[in-house]
Amino acid sequence: MKITDISVQAKNADRVNVSVDGKYRFSLDIFQVGELGIRIGKEYTDRELADIENESQFGKLYGRALEYCLMRPHSAREVKDYLWRKTRATKYKSRDGQIQEREGVTQANADRVFARLSERGYIDDEKFTRFWVENRNQTKGASRRKLTAELRSKGIEGSIIESVLAESMRTDDDELRKVLGKKRSRYDDEQKLIAYLARQGFSYDDIKAALAEETD
Repeated sequence: MKITDISVQAKNADRVNVSVDGKYRFSLDIFQVGELGIRIGKEYTDRELADIENESQFGKLYGRALEYCLMRPHSAREVKDYLWRKTRATKYKSRDGQIQEREGVTQANADRVFARLSERGYIDDEKFTRFWVENRNQTKGASRRKLTAELRSKGIEGSIIESVLAESMRTDDDELRKVLGKKRSRYDDEQKLIAYLARQGFSYDDIKAALAEETD
């Protein structure tokens, strides 16, 4: 079987469509074309083409996972969960209206993508934890107890959480006053306000002290 055409995709100039014996067979990113030595006229066995198709799947998955990581920092667990979802089969409607099922990517390629993202620094739980703490403090205000619970739910190790929180200059007192400033006007009933603040992870004593300051 012979490569008969290599053409740049209309919607993505970084990928090319590869035709074998006059028919579209798979797509590759432009770097893979060079790495794999793909060129018009070159002949391959069925097995060799299957290996290249596997590289095509890897390249597509890596590109999508990289976009996911660049949207905002993600924890290692979040990335693993994202890649795991990509291994699941998905249903879609074909042009004739029939429901079809598309196979997911192989676990081997999901593992390869995770490893490459880690090697290139796109997955780093310590950096993610710093981002999360600063972002939550700046946007909403959050107690250390709540931050710890959120980060643990994202798979961050306790030692990393403790280390990053120890570096932060923000205190629960500061964050509590920030939350009070935003939420005070929404609560006519002080007991409901206290219950809300307690759900945010602030201690009862700190809440009572902060409310007492408001009345002084």
